[in-house]
Amino acid sequence: MRILYHHRTQAEDGQAVHIRALQQAFVAEGHELEEVALVERAAQPAPDAAPRVSPHAAPATRSAAKPSPWRSVTKLPRFARELAEYGYTLVAERKVLAAARRFRPDFVYERYAFGNLGGVRACRKLGVPLVLEVNSPMVLELSKTRGLSFPATARRIEKRIFHGADLVCVVTGVLGEMLVELGVARERLLVTPNGVHLEQYREPTPAGRAAARTALGLATPDRGDEGLVLGFTGYYRDWHRLDLVIEALTRPELAGARLVLIGEGPARAELEARARATGTESRVHFVGPRPHAAIPALLEAFDVALVPAINPYASPLKLHEYMAARLAVIAPDQPNLREILVDRENARLVPPGDGEALARVLVELALDPTARAGLGAAARRTIHEHDLTWRGNAKRVVARVQELLR
Repeated sequence: MRILYHHRTQAEDGQAVHIRALQQAFVAEGHELEEVALVERAAQPAPDAAPRVSPHAAPATRSAAKPSPWRSVTKLPRFARELAEYGYTLVAERKVLAAARRFRPDFVYERYAFGNLGGVRACRKLGVPLVLEVNSPMVLELSKTRGLSFPATARRIEKRIFHGADLVCVVTGVLGEMLVELGVARERLLVTPNGVHLEQYREPTPAGRAAARTALGLATPDRGDEGLVLGFTGYYRDWHRLDLVIEALTRPELAGARLVLIGEGPARAELEARARATGTESRVHFVGPRPHAAIPALLEAFDVALVPAINPYASPLKLHEYMAARLAVIAPDQPNLREILVDRENARLVPPGDGEALARVLVELALDPTARAGLGAAARRTIHEHDLTWRGNAKRVVARVQELLR
C-alpha cells in the first residue's frame, strides 16, 4: 500500500522515536511511504540491528532536524500560540493535498496534533481514509499543564478531528475508553501500543553487561562493574517520582545499589538535592542522554528497570524496551499498564506513589537474582507472544485499512 504519513512533531525525543520506528515498520512490511511534516528531518538509519556499545560511547547530540519556524511560535504568549496551532490546519491541509496529488496514497496516517484539522479536511477532498494516531487527549492534557486560552474552541476542534478520522489508533485501551466518552465510535478504535524492533535486543552476555556499564561510567578500578544497578531511561520530570527510588536507596539492603538515569529532564536539580539530603549522591548517576540506537545495548547494564510513575492512559516506550531487553521491571499498578503486565509474572507492580511498597519490592528483587531473571524472561515472551513491536502495529493498521477499503 501507499501511505502518506503526516505529523507536526519537531522534538527529537520519544515522539520522534515513535514516528521513525513506525515509518520504518511500514516500509519493512513492503509498503511505500512518504512523509509530510512541518519540520524536514535527516534520514534515519535502518532498524535492522543496533550497534554494540563502545566503552567510549558519547552522549547524544541533537542535529537530526532542520531549523523550524515553529520554534518561534512556541515562544509566543499562550493565546497567540494557541491561535497559531489552530492556523496550522491551513498549512497542513495544503501540504497533505499537494503531497497526496503527487504520491497518490491509499490512506493518510496522521499523528494527532492539538488544533490541527488539516488531515481531516484534506482526506475529505481526496476521498481516502484518514488513520489518526492518538497518544494523549491533548485538550485535557494541555488544560492541566500550560492552560488553554480558548477551551471551548479547543474541545470543539478536537471533537471534529476525532470524529473525522476513519480509524483512530490509541496507545492503550484506557485511552480508547476516554475517546469513546468523547463520542468516538468504539468500532473505529484500534489499540496500537508503543513497540520495539525486537531484533535489536540480543541475548544479554557478561561481556555486554561489562561494556554497557563501562560506557555509562559505572565501572571503577576499585569495584569493577559489580553491584546492583537500578535503571531509568527517558526525559524525567517531578511526576516520574524518581525521588521515591532515591529514598529507597537508604535501605540497608540496598546499600550497594546504584541508580542510573539515562536521559535528562527538569527534575534533575531536585533529584540531586534529594540524593545529597539522603547521603546517596555517590550512588545516583546522571549519565545524560544517549543516541536511541545505543539504548538496547546500554540496557544490559541494568538489573532492575524502573517506571516509578506514569500517567493513567500512556503506553510508555521505555517499558516495552525494558521488556524486550529481558529486564525485571517495577511499575505502578494501574489499568493502562495491566493491559500488558501481570504482577509477579512479567513484572512487579506496586500501588502508585507508594514509596514503602516500591522500596520493599526493590529489596526483594535485590536479594533474588533468580526472580529477576524469571521476570525478565517472561517480559520478553510477552513482547513476542503479543507482537508488541512496530511491525506488529504496522500489520494491524494495514489490516484495518484494508477492511475499510473493501
